[in-house]
Amino acid sequence: METTKVNERIFLASPHMSDEGYEMQYVQEAFDTNWIAPLGENVNGFEKELATKVGSKSAAALSSGTAAIHLALRAAGVGEGDIVFCPTLTFSATANPIIYQNAIPVFIDSNYETWNMCPNALEEAFEKYPEVKAVIVVHLYGLSADMDKIMEICKKHNIAVIEDAAESLGGYYKGQHTGTFGDYGIFSFNGNKIITTSGGGMLVSNNEEKVAKVRFWATQSRDQARHYQHSELGFNYRMSNVVAGIGRGQLKILDQRVEKKKYIFEFYKRELGELDGVEFMPVNEWDKPNYWLSSLILIGQVRPIDTMEALEKENIESRPIWKPMHLQPFFKKYDFVGTDVSEKLFENGVCLPSDTKMTDEDLQRVVKIIKGLWLK
Repeated sequence: METTKVNERIFLASPHMSDEGYEMQYVQEAFDTNWIAPLGENVNGFEKELATKVGSKSAAALSSGTAAIHLALRAAGVGEGDIVFCPTLTFSATANPIIYQNAIPVFIDSNYETWNMCPNALEEAFEKYPEVKAVIVVHLYGLSADMDKIMEICKKHNIAVIEDAAESLGGYYKGQHTGTFGDYGIFSFNGNKIITTSGGGMLVSNNEEKVAKVRFWATQSRDQARHYQHSELGFNYRMSNVVAGIGRGQLKILDQRVEKKKYIFEFYKRELGELDGVEFMPVNEWDKPNYWLSSLILIGQVRPIDTMEALEKENIESRPIWKPMHLQPFFKKYDFVGTDVSEKLFENGVCLPSDTKMTDEDLQRVVKIIKGLWLK
């Protein structure tokens, strides 16, 4: 290993432009035409291109994935006092919009087979709360939830399904893009996602009328009138034309990013998989993940904190698995249905550096540090 590389920072998942510079073409067009605000050809183009890529009829480009979840809940008719089922093992951005709507989250446990929403716990939740209004499903770390079972349960109860695919763009379940099974799908282009616009999100749906409504809400619910008139509550949630230009360029290299993420995961699994007490995130035969973050659980003498601290000393970023929502101070007053799977994944899990800029030398550096913990 070159000495000059030893102290270089290795990030968990940081953004970067494509080598081909596709993004700058669209960004320059935005500046040339002076369409900088949340209107313009890049916004329209990004919506069409993303919808085509994932196989959805329509899309709305928004300011964040969180905004997309919020407006999906509104489109699904969720309002004050309504119950929404939500995975407990997720980032808070999945659950926060439920509160924005003055609705009530009920958190659902995971299973070890997918690390995502447990269908058995979901069934139990429907028995306890038959009046539920909507279900949010998350595809954690790019791993697909068991959508056949989940959709069967939700259809039986005639409930709206919102897929939080913020972490799984480019991933598939049985050959179909994640985010396209439910009534609404959500993608994020935040700075650490597999493709990024620096910040931004997208709502997709086959219900083109609902997507048009989402666009209306997202542009301050401005009515068709010569003057500024507003008959409904609106939001400043539309994506800018410049940001959308970056997204259009990044979308061209999505498949390349997925391949590199897969390479990183397989490198770690090959090098670390035989260590005592190491279990990698599950990849099922029906699941083609985007491997957004390479994650594992440690159930032996070496603990996640040992791994994270050892990497941190060498200027390498890692982090725990998401802390379940029902354990979070803000959300602990809400009900939880399940056992302790999500808690165990949190207690024993760690996300390894998965930046697509990582070289084999970088990966070997991470592996060497982790292997060293088993030699102590």
